[in-house]
Order: sequence, then C-alpha cells, then structure tokens
Amino acid sequence: MKLPLLEYHAPQTVEGVLDLLDEHGDEAKVIAGGQSLMPMMAMRLARPAQLIDINGVSTLGGIDEQGGVLAFGATTREREAERSRLVAERLPVLAEALPFIGHVSIRNRGTIGGSIAHADASAELPAIALITDAQIVVRSRRGERTIAADDFFVSHYTTTLSDDECLVEVRMPTGPSGAGWSFQEVARRPGDFALVGAIAMVALDEDAAIDRARICLFGVSDRPVRAAEVEAALAGATASLDAFDAAASDAAEYLEPASDMHGSSAYRRHLARVTVRRALTRAAQRAGAPL
Repeated sequence: MKLPLLEYHAPQTVEGVLDLLDEHGDEAKVIAGGQSLMPMMAMRLARPAQLIDINGVSTLGGIDEQGGVLAFGATTREREAERSRLVAERLPVLAEALPFIGHVSIRNRGTIGGSIAHADASAELPAIALITDAQIVVRSRRGERTIAADDFFVSHYTTTLSDDECLVEVRMPTGPSGAGWSFQEVARRPGDFALVGAIAMVALDEDAAIDRARICLFGVSDRPVRAAEVEAALAGATASLDAFDAAASDAAEYLEPASDMHGSSAYRRHLARVTVRRALTRAAQRAGAPL
C-alpha cells in the first residue's frame, strides 16, 4: 500500500525534534526504525500529518554504563544491543530476550526506544523494561522528566508520553551481582509475537534461600504484568521445583488473557503457568540453586 500524504522532517538535533513536536502536537509522529509505524501507516491505522525522522540526531544513539545502569539512547538498534558485549555481561536477561524480537532484518532497523514507546503488549522490550525497573527519560520544550517503567505503560499502544514529548533514553539497572535470569516465550513461529512470555530474575541469600524474585508476564494483558504478590510470597522460601510450580499456578490464576484465532484465554493461561515455572527454575539454576 502507498503511504498517506504527509510532511517529512529530518531534524539534526534534539532541540529541532522538540520544536517540531511543540509546533505540531498530536498531528506528528516520531520515526526511528519504522518497524511498527510504517506498516501501521500503510494500513491506515496511523495517519500522521507530520513525520519526524530522528535518525539524524547523533546524540540519541549508543549504549553507556552509568553506575550500575545501562543507558540506551532512543535510536540504539536492537541488533547493536544484541551484539553488545557490555549488554551480555551486565544485563544478560536483555541479551537473552533480544534474539526473540522478529528477525535479524527487523532488529537491524528496530530501536530500543521505538519498541518501548510503541508499547505493544506482546513485545519483549516493554516487559524487559518492567522487570528491570527501567527509567524512561523523555523531553519536551517544557523540560525533561524520568518515568518509571511501571508508570510509563498504560495499555496496548498507550503510554504516559505526551504529544509534545520525545523519548530520548532508556535506563536499565543491571541488577544484583549473582542473580539468575531467564527469558521464556511461546510463539507460533520464530519471529512471531509471543502468545505468552515470562521473564524471571532470582537472587539467593547466603543460605541459598530466595532473597528476591522478580516475575513479569507479557502477551496476557493490555500491558506487561509484574506478579508482585507471587514475588513477595517467594521471598525467604527455599528454591525448589515444588515452590516454583506453586508460584507459577498463583501467577496464572487470575489472568484473563484475550482469546483470538491463535489461542483461547484458557490456553494462554496454561502457557503462562508453564513459562513462569520454566523461567523461575532456570533463573534459580543460574543463581546457583541445586535443582
């Protein structure tokens, strides 16, 4: 399909981007990789009158470590993060998730900031942002603000980003030393969006009991979901297959995922239990639990 008529802008500075957003408001869309926006425009699901291409803003790219936090510029390509030794060493849960995003050609263009701003509830990066307690940095002519991931995602394709704001950076804490991690996803085919996905991070104390657990599910609601009550119940428990099976059942019990042509709500709830159990078990093994 041909794209709708629009006015194209290619600013070279963040200030130029913010000026355009301030001028055009909800008539404008920011584009970087274009892996989500371009198909939506082609199908007339998005019809911006103004398209602001931020690829020419050199200060919006790159990966940097700042005091136990990895900072990703908004235009950092997913493939760059996937191949980064720094990401593999300091944020392995992200490194494990990145190859599940589409195909290599998509990751070559798709960006960290773009995926998070798009807020697809079945996508991998919003869930990673949530489980790592990421901070989302946005700017407008009114100033800069930093938004916790839990406050950033509202619902499917909806965030707290205002029309005049541009996401400029994503900051992900690297987590406690020695913590185990696991990313689990079930999809119809490699490269498809997840039917259901689960991420777990487990840290053990000196007695090999669970000091802290984190669990995030995606593809089961209109935004990624942290299983906060299950996390709290696991604290202090002995890492065991029985404990993780019970935790997985509790995490899936009250989920109400949508049914569609790819699977019923009950099927997705079953997948949630399976993926949470697998994720917790693998994360605990990586943390040193004798399972």
